[in-house]
Amino acid sequence: MGNCFSHGAKTRSSKTTKKPDEQAEGYSANAPSSNAAGCGLPRAAPAKSPAAVGPVLGRPMEDVRQTYTIGKELGRGQFGVTHHCIHRATGQHFACKTIAKRKLVNKEDIEDVRREVQIMHHLTGQANIVELKGAYEDKQSVHLVMELCAGGELFDRIIAKGHYTERAAASLLRTIVQIVHTCHSMGVIHRDLKPENFLLLSGDEDAPLKATDFGLSVFFKQGEVFRDIVGSAYYIAPEVLKRKYGPEVDIWSIGVMLYILLSGVPPFWAESEHGIFNAILRGHVDFSGDPWPNISPGAKDLVRKMLNSDPKQRLTAIQVLNHPWIRDGEAPDTPLDNAVLSRLKQFRAMNKFKKVALRVIAGCLSEEEIQGLKEMFKAMDTDNSGTITTEELRQGLCKQGTKLTDYEVLQLMEAADADGNGTIDYDEFITATMHMNRMDREEHLYTAFQYFDKDNSGYITTEELEQALKEFGMHDGRDIKEILSEVDADNDGRINYDEFVAMMRKGNPEVNPKKRRDMFV
Repeated sequence: MGNCFSHGAKTRSSKTTKKPDEQAEGYSANAPSSNAAGCGLPRAAPAKSPAAVGPVLGRPMEDVRQTYTIGKELGRGQFGVTHHCIHRATGQHFACKTIAKRKLVNKEDIEDVRREVQIMHHLTGQANIVELKGAYEDKQSVHLVMELCAGGELFDRIIAKGHYTERAAASLLRTIVQIVHTCHSMGVIHRDLKPENFLLLSGDEDAPLKATDFGLSVFFKQGEVFRDIVGSAYYIAPEVLKRKYGPEVDIWSIGVMLYILLSGVPPFWAESEHGIFNAILRGHVDFSGDPWPNISPGAKDLVRKMLNSDPKQRLTAIQVLNHPWIRDGEAPDTPLDNAVLSRLKQFRAMNKFKKVALRVIAGCLSEEEIQGLKEMFKAMDTDNSGTITTEELRQGLCKQGTKLTDYEVLQLMEAADADGNGTIDYDEFITATMHMNRMDREEHLYTAFQYFDKDNSGYITTEELEQALKEFGMHDGRDIKEILSEVDADNDGRINYDEFVAMMRKGNPEVNPKKRRDMFV
């Protein structure tokens, strides 16, 4: 949570702890399926004895694997890991989001999952919203089976095309705002709108765009005020930080997306999350730097009106759809600057290199250096299970006299829990605690640099970086050049030690969905 290894810069082979969905395997569900879960798809025949009622969904537990074959991982977020799955009876392909119940640490978390299911059922049938096909609960996890969006993320498609125009951006924005208008008219605020949550249904050129991840969404009534600080740092509206807001926050988030679509960088940027929040509260939107002098006045006018710090003055979804830049085709058809695409690529690639470097440093610590951390781990692991739960972490820190808020404990847990299974194992604990006090030490940075610099040339090359990312399961065949160009300050096509150290010491807040109930700004 807000930490550069929260998504797991970890070798695939170094883990012995099973993922939640693997732990669930073999659990036999005996419940008849309910209509809400099945959405009309045929199910395996139920056994005769009744199953226990699940505490999250409030209906009989059942094994998702009786109905679906679970395949490869597609992605992961704050609470859930999403896998490809196939319906056994029909052969249809879907996505299955698995939420580990151990990560639901209080009633509010359970209520959030329950509400996510309710909201997705409520929005079923809307053309540009990912459809929920079924919800299942077993002993370890809740599984949400959804429409599979095989076309990937919206920004990846834009980058792959190599160029796009203001007119294309306006067309995209129209679809996105129509989705938000649908949600608002049906009494739902999304609260976590960002590029990663817009997917394409297929790889076809004209594939429909789909909004996804309603994990932070809420039902609302006109005039109702919300106070939870939720969302992802770059996209949070100022009134969210002030703990008094309504549906207008979704328009702000899309305004931030539009700014990024047109320029390749976020409008509110800083080296830390706190700095980003301060920039958002100041509310100054910069249109002076490149490429803004070449962007049409209509586009700038719309961005300004969507990023109005006063939610009462901000445009509504209907007003955005009626803006001339979108409605009258005012957006020019000339390609946007290639620098914008280059920045977008960097924005997407941001932390992969650093994630691997942190993992390397953790693995390079000597016995003497980690002995204290090992003792800390043993002391916290009160049931000797080999893993630390959130409660064990909280109590362990308390005994040491460390005064952390509930939010900070959850943040530490999220940061350390690299595989997203709701507990911290020994490797994860060493990586997380090492990061707090040892990352800046020169000898560790040098050791990490040497790990990448396989031929001891004093430089990390493209090939060496690619090899290291592959070793840690972080390389998906893209982004190497973008990562290199972001770190390579002297543009010589390789990374020297000084450039590596500068990257490691530079703050790069993650853009993950976050819940910050206990944080005060």
